[in-house]
Amino acid sequence: MAMNTGAGAATGNSKKPVLNFWQIWNISFGFLGVQIGYSLQNANTSRILSAIGADPHHLGFFWLAAPLAGFIVQPIVGMSSDKTWTRFGRRIPFILGGCVVSALAMLFMPNSEHFAALLPPLFFGAAMLLLMDTSFNVTMQPFRALVSDMVPEKQRNQGYAIQSFLINAGAVVGSLLPFVLTSIGVANEPAEGEKVAPTVIWSFYFGGAALLLSVLWTSFRTKEYPPEEYARYNNINTEQKVKMNFFDLLMNIPKTMLQLAVTQFFSWFALFLMWVYTTQGIAEHIWGTADAKTKEFNEAGNWTGVIFAAYSVFAALYSLVLTPMANKFGRKNTYMFSLLCGGVGLLSMMFIQDKNLLFLSMIGVGIAWAAILALPYAILASSLPAEQTGVYMGIFNVTITLPQIAAGLLGGLALQLMGGHAIHVIGLAGASMALGGISAYFVIKES
Repeated sequence: MAMNTGAGAATGNSKKPVLNFWQIWNISFGFLGVQIGYSLQNANTSRILSAIGADPHHLGFFWLAAPLAGFIVQPIVGMSSDKTWTRFGRRIPFILGGCVVSALAMLFMPNSEHFAALLPPLFFGAAMLLLMDTSFNVTMQPFRALVSDMVPEKQRNQGYAIQSFLINAGAVVGSLLPFVLTSIGVANEPAEGEKVAPTVIWSFYFGGAALLLSVLWTSFRTKEYPPEEYARYNNINTEQKVKMNFFDLLMNIPKTMLQLAVTQFFSWFALFLMWVYTTQGIAEHIWGTADAKTKEFNEAGNWTGVIFAAYSVFAALYSLVLTPMANKFGRKNTYMFSLLCGGVGLLSMMFIQDKNLLFLSMIGVGIAWAAILALPYAILASSLPAEQTGVYMGIFNVTITLPQIAAGLLGGLALQLMGGHAIHVIGLAGASMALGGISAYFVIKES
């Protein structure tokens, strides 16, 4: 049944209605498909780009597409969706539009080599990566604001924990797809004259379809509050509404956002390095190869998907206890503990040479990932003005994109300084994640 949030949902009560579990679930269900696609990208972008000719030292530059897209797009989408009121909703039109473009980009990227008549394969692949990342950002940002719009304060920990669970469930599916397809007989090596393995191509097809279907579910099962009702639930005086330009909004950023930015820098710097260098790191460290066209490298690429799926499983499980933990120990303390676990997990990868033992490392990474997806937003949401939630959520995304841009620019240099050993870059990521945990304790002040 679609969520009943029409004019009759509140009768003179300025508090948002308490939602049942399935209403909160439907609000974020589309993120399941978004994360299937995003995880396929995270686990396979370096693999695809290496196969079509990218230098390993330059991989970080290609990965800059994601944070650059987010840096530009998310504040714009946030501000636009704050002002958008259509019969389809406030955030839903952006979620749907970004979803369609993302699915098309997923169709084209693994087939970049077949568009050589238009652009060299590496350039076409980079262009599709940029388009995919831009449209992912258009889709993802309104999902964050949608939870804040629809879920009352006392259910906010639960709302973002459910979103974290769905994100990680999607990540498990997306990360495992090439491995599963290999196990059922789909070729995991490029055919003669080809560059990208069929397992990767078919995984992207499946991911695009899942993205479309799950976003359509959220779009049809969630009815956003109309303007008058939203204003009443959030005590907004529409007659005295103050218009603020983007510069004014920047000058009035809540202190909580600035505090979170410190922790966000260290945690997302670590995540970016992990996503870029894990395949290369374990291929060299465990499989003993750096050649992207070999069977061993592709096995390492599949195993990267498996361990990324593992950390998503651990994150999904941990997200189930995040709400009671945050309620009992506080959001800040839970955040600190989680990031320290992630730092230990990443650092341990430098000392492991059995691929199966990497699952132990992923326990810590999964704990950190679940917290990163939920707790900063839960901490931030209560400090945001209701009429500007979207744009501030978009601005907050800068605290995610800037550290990734820094990691993209510095990752190649770090790899060079560490003798070309990508596994040592993973160790650097672990140290950064641990610093994030320490900063969470000392910098963040919960209201």
